[in-house]
Amino acid sequence: MKKILSLSLLSFAIFSFAQKNETYVKANALFLPVGMLNIGVEHGFTDHITGQADVFISPWKSFAGKHAQVYMLGFNGRYYFNQAFKKFYVGVDVSVAQFNIQKYGYWNDNFYTHKNGEVTPYINSNLYQKGYSFMIGGIAGYQFTLGNRWNLDLYLGLGTMQSFYKGYDKISGDRYDTEGDSMGRETNRSGEWLPYRGGVMISYRLN
Repeated sequence: MKKILSLSLLSFAIFSFAQKNETYVKANALFLPVGMLNIGVEHGFTDHITGQADVFISPWKSFAGKHAQVYMLGFNGRYYFNQAFKKFYVGVDVSVAQFNIQKYGYWNDNFYTHKNGEVTPYINSNLYQKGYSFMIGGIAGYQFTLGNRWNLDLYLGLGTMQSFYKGYDKISGDRYDTEGDSMGRETNRSGEWLPYRGGVMISYRLN
């Protein structure tokens, strides 16, 4: 029975990959000019369904005076309405990230105020956050055919981001958020709905 089950699973896997076994490697042209790397691999499973895995790396400990270091790994499944790797598609994405950044709410020179209203000596523009995030959402895009092996993939992903982090002052190294989150936990937690991925991927077909 185990042999039959194993052979069945193997046959199913071979059949699935044989349906549309094209594979594209791709790079996001939107981020390359600023020294950020976003590369991925997209593989076809059927005439309409593909899967993609990609990494995003922003190595900048300081970018325009702000912390902007991000390492993100993402996986998404896509459904193409016309044909795999051609024209419109929608999909579901799951990503994880580790970050050392300055959130956009701190791009000012105001004094940081605790949630209880206490004003601190820390200036917002000197503060940054270190932690990790989990993201899940939907993606939509359009792939243009540029040539025999080349595609252009325009896409945007929107979803929920759940972050867990600690905040620091870059001048003194102190934690500025010593009261923790709204429930008194040492690590801050935040949840947001936002566009967390997107770009212009240049794709090359391997097979």
